[in-house]
Amino acid sequence: MKIPLGEAIRIKPIITALCLAQLFGVTAMAENAFFAMDTGTKDAQHQTAEAQAELVKEIGFAGIGPIYSTPQGLQELLAALDKRQLKLFAEYLPLNFESPDPISPQIKDSINQLKGRDSMLWLCVPKPPVKGLKPSDPAGDALAVPVLQQIADLAAQSGVRVALYPHASNWVERIDDAVRLAQKVNRKNLGVTFNLCHWLLVDGKDLDAHLDAARPWLFVVTINGADSGVQGWAHLKQLIQPLDTGTFDVGLLLKKLKQIGYDGPIGLQHYGIGGDAEKNLRRSMDGWRRLQAKLQNDNTNPAK
Repeated sequence: MKIPLGEAIRIKPIITALCLAQLFGVTAMAENAFFAMDTGTKDAQHQTAEAQAELVKEIGFAGIGPIYSTPQGLQELLAALDKRQLKLFAEYLPLNFESPDPISPQIKDSINQLKGRDSMLWLCVPKPPVKGLKPSDPAGDALAVPVLQQIADLAAQSGVRVALYPHASNWVERIDDAVRLAQKVNRKNLGVTFNLCHWLLVDGKDLDAHLDAARPWLFVVTINGADSGVQGWAHLKQLIQPLDTGTFDVGLLLKKLKQIGYDGPIGLQHYGIGGDAEKNLRRSMDGWRRLQAKLQNDNTNPAK
């Protein structure tokens, strides 16, 4: 089979690293499954589930992490992914404590449709269980924990995991908040997400300590290119970029994940980047491949 020149250039660093690993008797590291969040799969040319699934398949992603839309929308996306042997890794939904029943029909539908698929619910928690609480205030935990336990138990019946999704300006906005709640919920199928962009938005310090603390509950990670030393929504364009750019060293994050034994999926965040989805995704895939090649090379030739 003849490999196109452009593709050969992109995969050459990975092939080189693997060859070096074999030559020196070093075991090649397994690569985390890399999927695209649907914040970056849509543009004027890619509106349907079919078009987006074909796009991520062509570029080389393992699947998609979508925002829940409708029952029919989820059915269509699952069908499009199944056709291409791709996976829906995690589906993003809000847990709304302002509703009489926080366990919404959307949450229940998602659990039912994801049954047996080794997928996750991505739960963000925009508002606190008690009105007036500020983000991260643990005073709402006593009310939140029983609801999260109910969701986890319902999901467990369908073989679905639940990953809390820290989001800037939400009640659960920090990785520390998600870990605190996961500890109290105490369900094997409920864990946390480390979101690079939201961590940079609200914290940006002591990365190793945060990941060490999250390790027992870490179900999924999201990454993107970003600039270091900036915080706040006004700097969103600097905090979410394609993976081949930005001053923040994403490689250090990936290296730390390997050190703590994280072998779960990693999602690509492209919220707010705009423009040509295919071009942006290809840039990030190129960046991912370079980062993986460097990881393998560092594993093959560790610093003394």
